[in-house]
Order: sequence, then structure tokens, then C-alpha cells
Amino acid sequence: MVRTIVQLSDEQAAALERAAHRRGVSKAAVVREALGRLLGPEQTAEDEALQRALAAAGSFASGVPDLAERHDDYLAER
Repeated sequence: MVRTIVQLSDEQAAALERAAHRRGVSKAAVVREALGRLLGPEQTAEDEALQRALAAAGSFASGVPDLAERHDDYLAER
């Protein structure tokens, strides 16, 4: 794990303290859970986008056999 310093407002600190006490866990555990909920969907969406891109790579044929070698020439012609 990595230690991180976070500055909270008085209200946020009090709410964090109450949430930790109510659940019987540390404040750090509450913060980790909250960050997991906030960042989890983002990471999943990025992972899904990467998987779709990787699956699409090489799925189509241009019909140009030397496209990989001469792509700059073909772009210049357009």
C-alpha cells in the first residue's frame, strides 16, 4: 500500500470519523472503499475500451498488400 496525505474540511473529517465509527473500521478503510467505488467504474470502462480496441485490431482488410510498408506514400497521395 502507498501512504497518502489528504486534506479534508472539518465537515468531511467529522463525517469520515462518524462513518468509520458506525462501521467499526478505520478511517483509511472508509476512504479506500469510497475511492474503490468512485474509481472502479472508470478503470473498468477503460479496460473494456482497451479490450474492444485490441479485439478490433487486425479484423479488417484494406486490400492493399503493402500498406504497412508504404502507409506514408498512400496518405501523401490522398
